Amino acid sequence: MLCQECGKRPATLHFTKIVNGEKTEFHFCEFCAREKGELIPGTSNGFSIHSLLSGLLDLDPSGKGQTPGAISAQSLRCEECGMTYSQFSKVGRFGCSSCYNYFSDRLDPLFKRVHGNTAHIGKVPKRSGGRIKIKRRLDELKKELQYRIVREEFEAAAEIRDQIRELEKNMAQG
Repeated sequence: MLCQECGKRPATLHFTKIVNGEKTEFHFCEFCAREKGELIPGTSNGFSIHSLLSGLLDLDPSGKGQTPGAISAQSLRCEECGMTYSQFSKVGRFGCSSCYNYFSDRLDPLFKRVHGNTAHIGKVPKRSGGRIKIKRRLDELKKELQYRIVREEFEAAAEIRDQIRELEKNMAQG
């Protein structure tokens, strides 16, 4: 899908606005969204991506009345790129891949609120997802193993244990 604004680049930002039951969709490339100040056209209140992110992070977008959690966030800093959590909340993007590790304790609650979970549970690509599928299967088998042990179904538990060992061996071999 091409950008509605320029019609040249692929749309990477997709917004849906519902007012009085009337649904309007917007599709923009990142460049056009940035050029417009990340404002979504057609909104009367000047809604911005930053406002959305600030709300999700429990920060006041104006920066005046910060919540107690945001005050301690000012001291959090990525040692690789030097970005602070406060800067991340304003910009909405990390400075480097290490930021995920440095801010991880603050991100899990955010991901849970936005996505409903902290682990990806959607489709897995067929070509590159073999390892992920095996890990998911291992997790399922380990839960099943615990269930069988609690119910004292030791023969079934032994079979599941053997399946787990086989999968772990296959993963170790590549």
